[in-house]
Amino acid sequence: MEKKKIVILGAGFAGLKLARKLNNNPHFSVTLIDRYNYHQFQPLFYQVATAAINASDISFPIRKVFQGSKNVSVRLAEVTAIKKDQNIVETTIGDFSYDYLVVAMGCTTNFFGNKQIEELSFPMKSTNEALTLKNRLLTNFESAYSAESPEELEEIMNIVVVGGGPTGVELSGAIAQMKKFILPKDYPDLDFSKLNIYLIEGGPNLLGPMSELAHKKSYEYLTNMGVNVWTEGRVTDYDGKTISLADGRTINTRNLIWAAGVMGNVPEGAVKQEDLQRGNRLKVDRTSKVLGTENIYAIGDISSMETPKYPHGHPQLARVAGDQAEQLAKNFDKLGQGLSEDKLTLFEYKDPGSMATIGKRKAVVDLPKFSFSGRLAWFTWMFLHLMLILTVRNKLAIFLNWAQTYFTNDSSLRIIVRPTKKDFRFNLKGYRRFPKNRDKEVEA
Repeated sequence: MEKKKIVILGAGFAGLKLARKLNNNPHFSVTLIDRYNYHQFQPLFYQVATAAINASDISFPIRKVFQGSKNVSVRLAEVTAIKKDQNIVETTIGDFSYDYLVVAMGCTTNFFGNKQIEELSFPMKSTNEALTLKNRLLTNFESAYSAESPEELEEIMNIVVVGGGPTGVELSGAIAQMKKFILPKDYPDLDFSKLNIYLIEGGPNLLGPMSELAHKKSYEYLTNMGVNVWTEGRVTDYDGKTISLADGRTINTRNLIWAAGVMGNVPEGAVKQEDLQRGNRLKVDRTSKVLGTENIYAIGDISSMETPKYPHGHPQLARVAGDQAEQLAKNFDKLGQGLSEDKLTLFEYKDPGSMATIGKRKAVVDLPKFSFSGRLAWFTWMFLHLMLILTVRNKLAIFLNWAQTYFTNDSSLRIIVRPTKKDFRFNLKGYRRFPKNRDKEVEA
């Protein structure tokens, strides 16, 4: 019998797990499409950005996962459009036909329509962006030596993180650790008492969806580490040197890190614009099928599924993405065996809890029945994240880096890598050279 074609867009937590669960399934041929040839472990981007671990330690070649696979093929491309009426996905390397399409393209940074902030700030939603931020932070301190005025030095030595979710909290804590333990040794002739770290959150609490203990402890930890935490602060403008808030406060800085929100990477043609849910997400039913379609599914951060327990959609977490992928793989297997759609299993998420780390021996963990913080929470966070890394080699590399940092409060990964004129980017016509300042990686 001819196999049904499944095309999966995106190799994040959801897309990669679905492809792995369908690996060697006799009923389907699977094509996995991603713009990168590697899987990225997003929860540790902030450690790449602060030179705590290597980018290669949280990335894994997608093709290696499917070596020897009989039914999964991988393609490196960018999706340009979906033609639902023809069951075709348009990409930069050509068109792909499908019987079932799964959109798992995740999210990108949400700048809430502020083009100035989008142009001048530093997001952190990919390995490339984490490396760009690392280069920026390291070259920033080199620039301090050539500051020509106290005002210019202030702009260089002020670092502002916008967004008090896990990314913003963890990144702020990591930069504070660098300020205390590393930077004074690397730059002994700079006065790091002038280095100010600001964390700005629009809501009343840090780690908003988490428990009251997490709100309290994250604020306490960060302020004790010297981070200036501003809650209920809404950033309205940034000109590259000054941040303006809605309440009239300003901060002079050349370093704005934007972690204030995300929005779905919805390809053109998936649904009508007016049918998108809050956060640019695709509304799906309990089997992950996009509403209003016959054979298009969405899983992971890009999907919005309403259930009695989650009437506003599930949280955008790796665990949710993985569970949705596993459930969809089981339902595809049922369809492959000829069962009707009314026999498919409806998705129900069982929340195991959430966590965030703030610094060395400082973390918060929320479990379904209780919460805790401190040293035990920190070790719990480390263990669970280490177990989620794909390969033994990557687990070992990260563990060794963490061990070195734990005992020495230092690492040896602070290397500035700039692109050269021979860097290339993939597109429809093959490869072309990078623009001179693409992704802000070339520092003035």
